[in-house]
Amino acid sequence: MIQIKRFENNPFSENTYVLYDQSSACVIIDAGMYTVKEESEVAEFIKTKQLKPTLLLNTHCHVDHVLGNKFVYERYGLIPYFHENEAAVLSDVQVRAPMFGLRYEQSPIPEDFLKAEGEIRFGDSVLQLIFAPGHSPGHLCFHSPKDNILIGGDVLFNGSIGRTDLPGGNHQQLLKNIKEKLYTLADDTIVFPGHGPETTIGKEKLSNPFVRG
Repeated sequence: MIQIKRFENNPFSENTYVLYDQSSACVIIDAGMYTVKEESEVAEFIKTKQLKPTLLLNTHCHVDHVLGNKFVYERYGLIPYFHENEAAVLSDVQVRAPMFGLRYEQSPIPEDFLKAEGEIRFGDSVLQLIFAPGHSPGHLCFHSPKDNILIGGDVLFNGSIGRTDLPGGNHQQLLKNIKEKLYTLADDTIVFPGHGPETTIGKEKLSNPFVRG
């Protein structure tokens, strides 16, 4: 069974997730740690739980989701994995971070990229890849049907959806992917978004003001 710990990081209140199971293997998703305090909180949780970080994943590579990639690499030796369409987005962070007044320590670049379909294994657990661009050109969500969870990044929020006015964004594509790839999941699937509190697929299908099921 996958367990999830959420950390709210950086000036954008981004959600960084640590997923772990009974094997003690863990995955860090969207490392947004910015301050030493934020880095320490994540590292202390991993140490206290005696977890072994095995993967660093990015749903997408906007600045607020990659600020901690360098720290994770230096601390645990993990290079991030994301879809190849996000490579240009990550490269652009060097330009965009100073625009927001942010210090950015350059993220490592992966040698291999995640595909649009397939699965990722860690410990005794499996995460399925769901390719859902629109907020960004290579956005991936990570789904565990067995545990009824979706790490959704900035695609679907509690009562909202991801913005599409950044480079590579596409509003109609985002709506289409929400309807065809997320709203087809079980209604009781818990969505852990890139910002804000959790929600469920069923709730958003009924009440999301931007896209109904």
